[in-house]
Amino acid sequence: MTLVIIGASTRGRLEDAVAAFEAAGFTRIQELHEKRDGDVVLGVGDGGAELLRDADRRGIKYVLVHDGEDDRHAGGTYERAHHRIESAQREELASHLRGREAALLIDARFLDNPYWVPELRDLSGLDSAVADFVMKQPAAGRLLDDIEGMVGELIPLYREKGRMHVVVAFGCTGGQHRSVVLAAELARRLGETDGIDVDFVTRDIE
Repeated sequence: MTLVIIGASTRGRLEDAVAAFEAAGFTRIQELHEKRDGDVVLGVGDGGAELLRDADRRGIKYVLVHDGEDDRHAGGTYERAHHRIESAQREELASHLRGREAALLIDARFLDNPYWVPELRDLSGLDSAVADFVMKQPAAGRLLDDIEGMVGELIPLYREKGRMHVVVAFGCTGGQHRSVVLAAELARRLGETDGIDVDFVTRDIE
C-alpha cells in the first residue's frame, strides 16, 4: 500500500493533482486516520504542516508531493516534499508510485543470510549489525559498485526520453535482511550524487 499526501500552491491545482492520482488508481481519502486499503491519496491545504507532524509522530509512512510553486508555509508540503511537480508531470508520477515498476531487479540470495546467525535473526537490514554482516562480504560491495555505475548511465538516457524515475529493487528470501542492506547502501551512495533525489522504500519491514 502507498499513501501519497499532496499539497499545492492553489486549491485548483490541489484538486487537479488529486484527481490525476485517482485516475491512476489511487483511492481518495479525506482524513489521515481514515481506514486505508490499497494505494490512497490525501490532499491537504494550507501547507499541511500540522498533519505532516501528526503522521510523523504516529510513524505513518507516506510519499509527499507538492504541485506548483512554493506556498511559503513553514514545515509544509513544498518545504518537505519528496517530489515537486508541475501539472505535466502528474500522470507519470502517479503511475510510477502506483506501479513501482523496477528498471533493475536484483536477487540478493547469493549472499550469506543473516537469518541463520541467531543474534541477527530478529533484526533487520536497518540495524548496523546486519548491515556490517552483509557489507563485509566482498560480493556485496562489487554488486553495488556495478549497480551504481549502471544507474549513473541510465539516468541521462531516461531524462532524454522525458522520464523522471529509475527504480532499482532488491529481493531476498524474507525481504528483511540482505535486500534491505543493499537498498539502503545504494540509496546512501546515490543520495550523495548531485542532481539525484532518492526515495528509499522497504516493503516487508515496518
